[in-house]
Amino acid sequence: MFIGVPKEIKADEYRVGLIPSTISELVAQGHDVVVETRAGQGAGIGDGEYTAAGARIAATADEIFKQSELIVKVKEPLASERMKLRRGQIIFTYLHLAPDPEQTYDLMKSGVTAIAYETVTDAAGKLPLLAPMSKVAGRMAPQVAAHYLERPSGGRGILLSGVDDVPSAKIVVLGAGVVGQNAADIAIGMGAEVTVVARSAETRHSLWQLFRERICIAGASQATIEALCTSADVVIAAALVAGATAPKLISSRTVAAMKPGAVIVDVAIDQGGCAETSRPTTHSQPAANMPGAVPRTSTFALNNATRPFILALANKGFPRALEEDAHLRNGLNVHDGKMTCRAVADALGLPFTPAEQVLAAA
Repeated sequence: MFIGVPKEIKADEYRVGLIPSTISELVAQGHDVVVETRAGQGAGIGDGEYTAAGARIAATADEIFKQSELIVKVKEPLASERMKLRRGQIIFTYLHLAPDPEQTYDLMKSGVTAIAYETVTDAAGKLPLLAPMSKVAGRMAPQVAAHYLERPSGGRGILLSGVDDVPSAKIVVLGAGVVGQNAADIAIGMGAEVTVVARSAETRHSLWQLFRERICIAGASQATIEALCTSADVVIAAALVAGATAPKLISSRTVAAMKPGAVIVDVAIDQGGCAETSRPTTHSQPAANMPGAVPRTSTFALNNATRPFILALANKGFPRALEEDAHLRNGLNVHDGKMTCRAVADALGLPFTPAEQVLAAA
């Protein structure tokens, strides 16, 4: 199979879709891999490392999109990239389609087969390709919040840990999944006063077993969320519904009632965000893609997770790889103009076609 890795062009995105060790495996198994020049530079991987692994270096993205049967990226294809996609081609990357109708329509129109990292599952029903970036984002959230709490950044001028008899900052974490647990762990280590909001009693019990008296735990009623947010110095929004638009847990009224200079870190922004007022930004103003700020760590963590699925797609092709793996099949969002992810179909009001049906016709 001909596999292409273009350089990411989204603002402040420095990760890359494949690392040299995975390319070595692909080449050893008879596949051709081409990497756009300087694609790995932001993650500290030079063109020479890719050529040593057996890849060929392409001067432009056009060459990659034109020749590749499988395109491996990190972020969703932007409009200029979507114009280059075609029927019979596979793109494997984060897509986050539910809050992005324009991208969804373009992918459907192109006829491409689009497999989303964020909806691939595992035997436990979890999201193994979302988990590594969720860990990174969760661990970064308190340090990002600490920066924006500083007065020069427009914050309240509060040190997360406090000092001597001055109290520490109050951090509220909405959601107790991978992001929420990692955010709570780091926030505790930074000395903050942490409250985690979780919907189910089972999750709250798990939190208690994990953190004990180091955190406060609360249920997820709207009244509780509003009260906690308006008394918080930092709110880390980490609620997720797989593939779907993130739940709007923080109303615009609640945002308006928060302390002046308080900080919201909406980690769910790729799926539309948990606050009604949230909108995507960049690291320059100020951040929408936190794992992209630590691209080397994030690239290697992500590739460790995606590697077996990439090898399966390369070795077995489409549709066999998806027919033989229900978890990879769950990643199929778009094929030949059809929407195959129910959560996205529901969010955008599109007709839904089961993946099994399109695979049978492939």
